[in-house]
Amino acid sequence: MAYVARLKKEYGERIVGALTNEFGYKNVMQVPKLQKIVVSRGIGAAVADKKLIDHAVDEMTMITGQKAVATISKKDVASFKLRKGMPIGAKVTLRGERMYEFLDRLVTSALPRVRDFQGIKATGFDGRGNYSLGVTEQIIFPEINIDKINRINGMDITFVTTANTDKEAKSLLTELGLPFKKK
Repeated sequence: MAYVARLKKEYGERIVGALTNEFGYKNVMQVPKLQKIVVSRGIGAAVADKKLIDHAVDEMTMITGQKAVATISKKDVASFKLRKGMPIGAKVTLRGERMYEFLDRLVTSALPRVRDFQGIKATGFDGRGNYSLGVTEQIIFPEINIDKINRINGMDITFVTTANTDKEAKSLLTELGLPFKKK
């Protein structure tokens, strides 16, 4: 029997039914689902030090379990001493089993390690059913050894769903376990 991530199994068994009851979908294919998770990090200091990109790629690879890629600048910006084609960040796009595994680790072990954690803000929706949140420190992930990092950086995590509205997307992400703040 093939391995199935815990959240993926829970989505098929419980979440589809709960969302169908809440929004009255007539077909199972109408139920929104998580398409991908994009984890990205911009490193402005990489203009001066190229090794920072390598460290960021290695850290993001450890955190997500998938090889990260360096992102490059698209145009010149003289005031930042930035040239077209210079590496300025790192990103990973997660789909399938790895996406659900990362989401499970984020909800169960990383977010509770944030200092004074009260929940995540519900203001990060874009109007089309996608949600973005920022993490200020990469050390909240248990895969990162605090003694081996050279500087503390944040990262952006974007959840791309098939939901048509923000309300549907918030219900989906709440059912998947994201701890939104109570009003």
